Amino acid sequence: MELTNQLIFLAGLLFMVSILATVITPRLGVPLLLVFLVIGMLAGEDGPGGIRFDNYSLANLAATAALAVVLFDGGMRTSLSSFRVGLRPAVTLASVGVLATTLIVGGFAAWVLGLEPAEGLLIGAIVGSTDAAAVFSLLHTNAVSLNQRVASTLEIESGTNDPMAVFLTLALILYLQAPETFGLTEALAMLLQQAAVGAAFGLAGGWLLVSSINRLTLGDSLYPLLALFGGLLIFGLAALAGGSGFLAVYLAGLFLGNRAIRSAAGIRRFHDGIAWMSQIGMFVILGLLVSPHQLASLIVPGLLISAVLIVFARPLAVWLCLLPFRFPAREQIYVAWVGLRGSVPIVLATYPWLAGLESAQLFFNVAFFIVLVSLIVQGSTIAAAARLLGLQVPATSARIHRVDIDLPGQRGFEVVSYRLARNSRLVGMRPKDLVLPELSRIICIARKGRLLSYREWGTLVAGDYISLLTPQSQLQSLDRLFETAQEPAGVDARRYFGEFVVSADIALKDLCDAYGLALPDDAGEGSLADLVRKHLPHPVIGDRLRLGEMQLIVRAVDGDRPTEIGLRLPH
Repeated sequence: MELTNQLIFLAGLLFMVSILATVITPRLGVPLLLVFLVIGMLAGEDGPGGIRFDNYSLANLAATAALAVVLFDGGMRTSLSSFRVGLRPAVTLASVGVLATTLIVGGFAAWVLGLEPAEGLLIGAIVGSTDAAAVFSLLHTNAVSLNQRVASTLEIESGTNDPMAVFLTLALILYLQAPETFGLTEALAMLLQQAAVGAAFGLAGGWLLVSSINRLTLGDSLYPLLALFGGLLIFGLAALAGGSGFLAVYLAGLFLGNRAIRSAAGIRRFHDGIAWMSQIGMFVILGLLVSPHQLASLIVPGLLISAVLIVFARPLAVWLCLLPFRFPAREQIYVAWVGLRGSVPIVLATYPWLAGLESAQLFFNVAFFIVLVSLIVQGSTIAAAARLLGLQVPATSARIHRVDIDLPGQRGFEVVSYRLARNSRLVGMRPKDLVLPELSRIICIARKGRLLSYREWGTLVAGDYISLLTPQSQLQSLDRLFETAQEPAGVDARRYFGEFVVSADIALKDLCDAYGLALPDDAGEGSLADLVRKHLPHPVIGDRLRLGEMQLIVRAVDGDRPTEIGLRLPH
């Protein structure tokens, strides 16, 4: 009984410390997941906690389940609209990129550590994929606001590259166990089986899960649990059938997050908290598993392998994979830099232990060291790198809050709130004169800390908070209506998007005549939008195009068509 009380106390203490760390670390610029990992190390046998934990099977179970939850939540947060620009490059990175990284890092690791080629490749496979938990948590902070092409590519890659890394790791372990009977043919058959079965279970399971949520009558508190354990069930069934559970659970989450479902608000809030708990628990347990004193002998080779991974292998793999998709050079550099390693390599590093390989401890320690270097070097410079490369897109949305709401007989509605900035074009207008999308309704206005009655609305003033009930399908239209370069970001927005904003539908000839620019030979009689799409088939906010001495910056898009263009004039 005393042991039970101590374990409950210890778990509560570790989670409380980790949660409180989320308040401090963003101000210090330290990756949050690194803090969780360090807390686990401090609680371990070499730290003041003194806890001896070496149960690799239990750690693998806990971390795999936690990673499944994180991927399920990440899938729910990924909009299908991001697939427009990010799917093909992300899938290429998740397959060819992981393989290229494995070969380069594996070959170097075998040389520097004096291992057999297959053992070196195993290390390369273990650290070959980027980490979903690390990428999702860092890209969803206020410190980083990227254009859609870069953000969606990184998110989809991190959510889909785990199956390739798992396949390569298992294939190399099977080869090391039985090199006479396991060859290339068997490896390719395993890859096809994992991908096909995982995708089938993910899509079919996601559809069944959505149908169950919408058709079953349950208590409101049970729908989030149904979604959670439904996702874990899909993961387990896909894995038992010989497929990739990671791919299945990510696709199921993607299916769930892009459908109108009952109790959507409760499901999203619940899974946000569960995903955080899973990340904290996963990194703390993996931190407990390592013995820092064993890493001392790996400092030199570990730093060398990390340098090859970060500076050479990842950039080369990114360049090869993104070459057909015409990514600008600065975006390629950033995608290469955000190749964060996190929990996945540490989880995969437990596989050699479970398989009983002779060098399992070495594989685990090398992988853990590389993760530490990646989180410290890359994780702490994500925002700075975005600013340095000019990829930090200024926030132009006035939206400050949104929450899903279930109405009787209806789904897919939200209550969304906006704050009017001093430079908003809506200041001075009467609320009833706003051109709102159909079915969107103003429900309240707050001014100077007080909720106004309908008769007090008058005209809108700077600082007003306007809350509306709207269908999710009309949210983008409302965003465009209330959009403004918010203070104090107005100067940054003008510096980024240019001095003037014009409609993308204006004739290119008229623009060139107005500014005395030579009309491009191949421009024809088209509009400014036609010129942009000719050079940028899938434009996103922040894309740039040179027109003579003027620079065109895409400021707003509707699907694949730009609607507003910023003009940066020559100085």
